Amino acid sequence: MSNCMDVSATPSPEPPPPTAALDYDAAVILAAMLCALVCALGLNSVLQQCVARCARRAVADPAGWVAHRRANAGLKREALVALPVATYAGEKKQQQQHASASGAGCAICLSDFADGETIRVLPVCGHRFHVLCVDRWLTSRCSCPTCRRRLSPDRADAGEGQHRRELQV
Repeated sequence: MSNCMDVSATPSPEPPPPTAALDYDAAVILAAMLCALVCALGLNSVLQQCVARCARRAVADPAGWVAHRRANAGLKREALVALPVATYAGEKKQQQQHASASGAGCAICLSDFADGETIRVLPVCGHRFHVLCVDRWLTSRCSCPTCRRRLSPDRADAGEGQHRRELQV
């Protein structure tokens, strides 16, 4: 029994202090902060280059820059209203298999046209869209959403004679 008492009387070794875990956490935090700093500096330099390029273009050729910006702007309301509008008159049953392959729907909202629905046919390329979908697109851009062909106000007037027509697909 004296052996048992001797073992219990000896103090047990203490665990090492938790400095190793603290050093690891500090290293991870420092690495994350360093990555964030590098990303912020990279973003800053990219933004400075973009601003400098735009400023150089605006200063060097202001008329060309303004003309380029206006050319990429959307259509005016008068030109938009002048684009032809049609009523979609559904497909025949035997043509439905072929129509699904050619896409009988609006490429903007990705929904199919319903019978009697008002659609807008672009005169430059003949692509068809829901009126609200394509009008929202054309107020900010002056190109077809599908083929990106540019629409011009003089082209929009070409469809004025056929302002509303029945479309059979």
